[in-house]
Amino acid sequence: MGGKSKSVLRLSMIMLLSLGVILSGCGGNNASKAGKSNTGEQETDGPFEITAFIGEAGQQPTPDNKIYKKIKDELGVTFKFEFLAGDINQKLGVMIAGSDYPDIMTANTKLTAAGAFIPLEDLIEEHAPNLKKHYEKYWNMMKDPNDGHIYTLPNYGAYNGEVASTWYSGPAFWIQKAVLKEFGYPKVKTLDEYFDLIAKYKEKYPTIDGSPTIGFEILNYDWKNWGLFNAPQHLIGHPNDGGVVVKDGKAEIFANKDYAKKYYQKLNDMNQLGLIDKETFTQNFDQYMAKISSGTVLGMFDQHWNFQSAENALITQEKLERTYVGLPLVYDPSIRDHYRDRAALNLNNGFGISVNAKDPVRILKMWDRLIQEDWQKILTWGIEGEDYIVNEKGRFMRTEEQRKKTTDATWELANKAKTLYASSPKLEGYFSDGNATDAAAQPEEYQAGLKPYDKEFLAAYGFESYVDFFSDPPENPIYYPAWSVDLVEGSEAKIVNTKLSDLSTKYLPQAILAKPGEFDKVWNEYTGEIGKLNVKAYEERINEVLQWRIDTWTVK
Repeated sequence: MGGKSKSVLRLSMIMLLSLGVILSGCGGNNASKAGKSNTGEQETDGPFEITAFIGEAGQQPTPDNKIYKKIKDELGVTFKFEFLAGDINQKLGVMIAGSDYPDIMTANTKLTAAGAFIPLEDLIEEHAPNLKKHYEKYWNMMKDPNDGHIYTLPNYGAYNGEVASTWYSGPAFWIQKAVLKEFGYPKVKTLDEYFDLIAKYKEKYPTIDGSPTIGFEILNYDWKNWGLFNAPQHLIGHPNDGGVVVKDGKAEIFANKDYAKKYYQKLNDMNQLGLIDKETFTQNFDQYMAKISSGTVLGMFDQHWNFQSAENALITQEKLERTYVGLPLVYDPSIRDHYRDRAALNLNNGFGISVNAKDPVRILKMWDRLIQEDWQKILTWGIEGEDYIVNEKGRFMRTEEQRKKTTDATWELANKAKTLYASSPKLEGYFSDGNATDAAAQPEEYQAGLKPYDKEFLAAYGFESYVDFFSDPPENPIYYPAWSVDLVEGSEAKIVNTKLSDLSTKYLPQAILAKPGEFDKVWNEYTGEIGKLNVKAYEERINEVLQWRIDTWTVK
């Protein structure tokens, strides 16, 4: 599958690691003097620091964070987090060049290709029975198609029980609730209807809280470029497959298709009307989030989880009318929307253990303990009595005061292990006692947590939750999603994908900002440059892996 050189590198790394273990065994009592057992494993009851690289920006938890303190007290484990600052590719290049890896790292195909992660399947089989059970029916899906090893532990998509769904985390065209309320709670289905509402609202309210009203934001920053790239596939009724649309099991790019042109032409028209933020293509992610949290942005295409902290800031400010509703827009009302999907295993995400890890077994045993229900309840709901209560029916609930705290970013840094939990293996769905693994998905907690504003808003549409704005997702094809295909570092497919992304980043802003009558000129230049790429190699790699998944993935 195009991964021969990568496999050789990994084999060499594994042999070096094995030799290191053999040599360390020749040191007699030195291992035990260093606090390790004769097998090279650190004793599980001693203090143990895990260094971790997180491949995105973030904030350090407070030194007295109560969940990390509990992990330290009961498991003997502490964490030293390093968050991404700057460009991810530059950072990874430096790490790889110097083989400068912490104990664990969030997944990235560049790291996998460089042989930075150790294979985990045998270690899990031997030392982590709870993790094996957790991933049992997903085991084959987790294997790298290039060599059959498991290098990372997917952080989402391994479900136990039914999928709970009262909160939507995925892609949509988002619009402020104030806009829909202003015009009598209309049912908005198409892109034209969406922008008509935004235009009318912006004209009526040119400022919000003293600042200029922004009609529409477009996120095009670093790897979070889906705000610019991904909308066309949804507008024709397809789910999120990344840079391709899959029809009848075959993938093809959509960047140069007429239905993509239609979307960017619409954005060009909206820019002529002054609806697109003038700074949208020059701002970074923090600036984008700051504008959303200010309450001045009427709409954007994005994934809910990506801007959730900015929306939480609006909730904390009690600006509920400035929070958002996700709309599954399509070009024509006859098209069935397919924004919601049945959560697929989140391949190429989660944590992997590096070749430099001090004690991989100890790390795996830590996750093996944390995946058990008692710890999962702590990581999701918090501490019983402090962060949630259990009613007479055994149902987990929160008081209004407890709910309010969970949207406070400062409180979260001291009371949640968000950084660890986000990229770690996790239970999803329901616990064995019937409570949801996510407080936001607990039906009665969701309803009790709704503010009067939201209850009134949902009642106007006849809905129980904001998920009801979307059509129910069909069953996922076995190969879904195409965005998780590893294109293999250095391959022609990977090179083409990078060049395609670069072209889109260069030309799409030009097309959107083009003067009247010049859009077609820019678009034709853009698609002409795409035509010079070996797109076939890119599509063939994706289709090769999709077929491999059909042939080898089995779900018991």
